[in-house]
Amino acid sequence: MNSAEKAARLRQLHADPELLVLVNVWDAVSATVVAGEPQTKALATAGHSIAATFGYGDGEQVPLDLALSLVGRIVVAAGDLPVSADLDGGFGDAGETVRKAIGVGVVGANVEDQLRPLAESVARVEAIVAAGEAEGVPFVLNARTDAFVRGGDRPRDVVLADAVERGKAYLDAGATSVFVPGPLDEDAVQQLVAAFGPQKLSVIGFPGVPAQSRLAELGVARITYGPLTQRVALTALQDAARGIYAGGGIPEGTRPLN
Repeated sequence: MNSAEKAARLRQLHADPELLVLVNVWDAVSATVVAGEPQTKALATAGHSIAATFGYGDGEQVPLDLALSLVGRIVVAAGDLPVSADLDGGFGDAGETVRKAIGVGVVGANVEDQLRPLAESVARVEAIVAAGEAEGVPFVLNARTDAFVRGGDRPRDVVLADAVERGKAYLDAGATSVFVPGPLDEDAVQQLVAAFGPQKLSVIGFPGVPAQSRLAELGVARITYGPLTQRVALTALQDAARGIYAGGGIPEGTRPLN
């Protein structure tokens, strides 16, 4: 499939009533492993994890071109699977960043609002949508609001109202879905789905978030796992190292996945 076809496929996966489950990857070999699972319908990168792979902290500290060079390798490893990239806050020029991402084969992205003024955030959504149109790709923008993760000590009802206002504005500006990361309970999920409509809310699989089956029943479009998947891999590596240093060996059942 070409990029336009992959983007259309990814857009349809968000619209389907079945919850889209994306296991985040951070390099070519992790992409190859996840893409090889028959249940995998698309891939999503984790910006935090890609930055860590290069020795940078999260939050646009990794140079964009360096990050995209690795994302391009992930796209190759994905084959015909569509790839959605985590592009943080857009690296200063969200439209141009998305144009570059499309250039390496990306067909969708998360872009954070970082709780910037609403008008500025809406303008960035519009710039991203326009960049996709200019490149001939129906780009799948999973517009992220940081209302919860940067909410601080604001009352929960204020945070939820902010997420709703921002999310609805991003959908009106052309976003495909709204990503609301945070420790969302079932009540918050229900209120967000009611505000955005079914198959428009995207969440992250933090502890306490409803089970996948329940999210599907509630009308959530998508769940991802951000840097948590890399932490699973690194925990296994750390445990293996500790076992080796204690006189042991490689754990039984280790598979030759590389």
